[in-house]
Amino acid sequence: MVAGYKISSDTKQMDLSVIHGYLSGSYWAKGVPLSTMQTAVNNSFCFGIFTDEGQQVAFARMITDYATSAYLADVFVLPEHRGKGLSKWLIQAIVDDPKLQGLRRMLLATSDAHNLYKKFGFSALASPELFMELHRPDIYQKKV
Repeated sequence: MVAGYKISSDTKQMDLSVIHGYLSGSYWAKGVPLSTMQTAVNNSFCFGIFTDEGQQVAFARMITDYATSAYLADVFVLPEHRGKGLSKWLIQAIVDDPKLQGLRRMLLATSDAHNLYKKFGFSALASPELFMELHRPDIYQKKV
């Protein structure tokens, strides 16, 4: 728990303007359309951190079947709220959530936060040769 903040997994509380505003400028979702982000939020198990006044300052979502596996995506804390332990609190809340217990595997991809996730048991793939991907990193920049 961090004084002055609360965590919620109620999708109705998620502020799509804050989420899209941050993610559309991120290195991993640059240019993501608002409609795409709305669909992603609607179809994911979302977590947000909010100030006591209700302003959303952090976000993460789990893409999951709630039975066997989950993928952690779109994790961020707004820059002005960093350095307060919010990212650790957010990841702990996700890993500890009762709906996510008993999963065989949780995955994530990150280029800059390995040390954060290692604190919660995440590690490099034990058998990376088993994993494949169809990766389209510039999909949001392509003209339709």
